[in-house]
Amino acid sequence: MRPFLAACLTCLPAFAAAETPVLTVMTYDSFTSDWGPGPAVEKAFEEVCGCDLQFITGGDGAALLARLQLEGTATGADVVLGLDTNLTAQGLASGLFAPHGQEPASGLPVDFDDAHFLPYDWGWFAFVYNKTRLETPPDSFRALAESDLKVVIQDPRSSTPGLGLLMWVKAAYGDEAPAIWSSLADNVLTVTPGWSEAYGLFVDGEADMVLSYTTSPAYHRIAEEDDSKDWAPFAEGHYLQIELGAVLASSDQPGLARDFLAFTQSPAFQSVIPETNWMYPATEIPLPEGFETHRPETSLLLGAEDAQAIRAEALAEWQAALSR
Repeated sequence: MRPFLAACLTCLPAFAAAETPVLTVMTYDSFTSDWGPGPAVEKAFEEVCGCDLQFITGGDGAALLARLQLEGTATGADVVLGLDTNLTAQGLASGLFAPHGQEPASGLPVDFDDAHFLPYDWGWFAFVYNKTRLETPPDSFRALAESDLKVVIQDPRSSTPGLGLLMWVKAAYGDEAPAIWSSLADNVLTVTPGWSEAYGLFVDGEADMVLSYTTSPAYHRIAEEDDSKDWAPFAEGHYLQIELGAVLASSDQPGLARDFLAFTQSPAFQSVIPETNWMYPATEIPLPEGFETHRPETSLLLGAEDAQAIRAEALAEWQAALSR
């Protein structure tokens, strides 16, 4: 037995070297759901990487960044998917992220080139409603405030759509934002930690409208053959969200992590986005039939530094209005 045991012990380093490398991607809950892009992305990347792709979730995008900042270099993540341009200045200042080494995405409606954060999809925030319950939706924040409609929104401290709503109101109204929030407070039925909880309440009929995306009705049309949902065009314009991936500087698989970021720009990844994440792809690929019907006439977007500079003020205005 001893010669055999000795021989097996000498094999251990070879077995260890042959282990499949693991790449850990931190992202938001809906990305990894059965109907989200996660399962298809995992299968497609593992076919080309010779690795084991594993997802961990941590709430919506703002919660992801907060978790990464709390964990620091001890985080088990190699890549994060789900930050957006409202968080990049804070993310860059944290020192947690490494350059991705990729070319800028080619299919965005605005120019975006960042050495640390790479877009993988984008969309416009909008309030979604049910046409069978609401015949004439409000056409502005002021009209919404003047109505008796009840809406569900997300918490800006944990959710990128929630933070996007603050930036939307601030970009549209500037110094008038506190008054807008004061007038909207009675319309807010509840504030949820993330998008999934809010949209679920809307689908269950608990609210008249929900903060989501102009592309959300496409899900109901294509996946459910249900044309009852639509988004309300607002005269102020609609705020853009660009969702981003980034490599963690502490990753023990930096090459594989950069390979994954490159993969997010490939047809294998991008073609999955429209009908699973229900967002626009970051590269120029054909959209599926029925994906979109119309787009906002006006786009709003604050620069990363501007968004960071007004974030605390916008959050304080929101909290003050909703606490009354």
